Amino acid sequence: MAKLSLGSTFSIFHSRHIRPPLAGCHVTKMTVADHHPSLEVVGGARDRFLPSLHTNLRLPYNPFPLIAWNRHVETIFASFFRSIPQVRLRRECLRVKDGGSVALDWISGDHRRLPPDSPVLILLPGLTGGSQDSYVRHMLTKANGKGWRVVVFNSRGCGESPVTTPQFYSASFLGDTYEVVKHVGARYPEANLYAVGWSLGANILVRYLGKESHACPLAGAVSLCNPFNLVIADEDFHKGFNNVYDKALARALCKIFKKHALLFEDMGGEFNIPLAANAKSVRDFDEGLTRVSFGFKSVDDYYSNSSSCDSIKHVKRPLLCIQAENDPIAPSRAIPREDIEENPNCMLIVTPKGGHLGWVAGAEAPLGAPWTDPVVMDFLEYLERGASKTGKFLGDSEAVQRSSGELHHIE
Repeated sequence: MAKLSLGSTFSIFHSRHIRPPLAGCHVTKMTVADHHPSLEVVGGARDRFLPSLHTNLRLPYNPFPLIAWNRHVETIFASFFRSIPQVRLRRECLRVKDGGSVALDWISGDHRRLPPDSPVLILLPGLTGGSQDSYVRHMLTKANGKGWRVVVFNSRGCGESPVTTPQFYSASFLGDTYEVVKHVGARYPEANLYAVGWSLGANILVRYLGKESHACPLAGAVSLCNPFNLVIADEDFHKGFNNVYDKALARALCKIFKKHALLFEDMGGEFNIPLAANAKSVRDFDEGLTRVSFGFKSVDDYYSNSSSCDSIKHVKRPLLCIQAENDPIAPSRAIPREDIEENPNCMLIVTPKGGHLGWVAGAEAPLGAPWTDPVVMDFLEYLERGASKTGKFLGDSEAVQRSSGELHHIE
């Protein structure tokens, strides 16, 4: 079960001048009949975005019958048996301001093959996840096949990313996200930037969108299987079969921690290193290490202040959220539906089934890409088409400074 990932978790920099994503696009008023009743589709941007998704959303959501009858079966099947597309990646290790490191995985050869203004898609996996995960690989190959430049943001310790300081990442920490987006934007100043996040990566992405608000350099984003309210998610995480996921993720966290244990051996104060090293639950790990590292009084304080549900109202860029009604890890009751409905930049799709990172449905089920992938790409390509109609407004080359991080390239 260690393969399961919860989706796998400053200085404010000058905003890029992005091309307005939807300026000049004709918006047609849609009716509820323009999506199939098996899907819940709401949001302040519903009428604006729905036309671009009509091809997929007008069809019924038909989960694969032998797998999707149970949310846990679907979640586990997708984690262990979904195909993993083979692709050669080029790794770039980015040293960030505090001395920590993250790994950026690009598709090898794209820097020569694609034009400099090709849209760039940044992928944020979930807790303990990285570019090795099937859901990440499918999205990566799907986008790249349509001419997008794609990079996977492997957080500290994830996807074999090096840990160079006694600090991992967390649901609360946005510093690395700021630096990665800044670095990618500086490398491709002629391109629009977009992002897709899963589970904890989605939570971090939505918090980033809310914090940056009008200054956000992203032209659009997609959130998938977002737990939104970590307090509610934690409550459900300890119920019934969910304990299996909790233990699996705790083992994955401990495995990462033990690889870098020497960095933490002299940590004093409130740190409980033995508890973190031998955690039986994610909450144990967060109590022993995470909440102390990031200055929270308790684990509940950490979860409460790291939830992305409070960020939705501040999002000023196009955002598509996709959730499964029966997700065992990202509960439906935690979705901030009211804020999404009131935000003119947000749209929510809820499928009746899907489990967590499952969505074993659609043309490629049961072993291929999840049902969400074509929906995500339709949305992103719609935004990029709208941007291209207004022309290319490049960022101020003096304002967009190149990252001062140390780079190491592996081909």
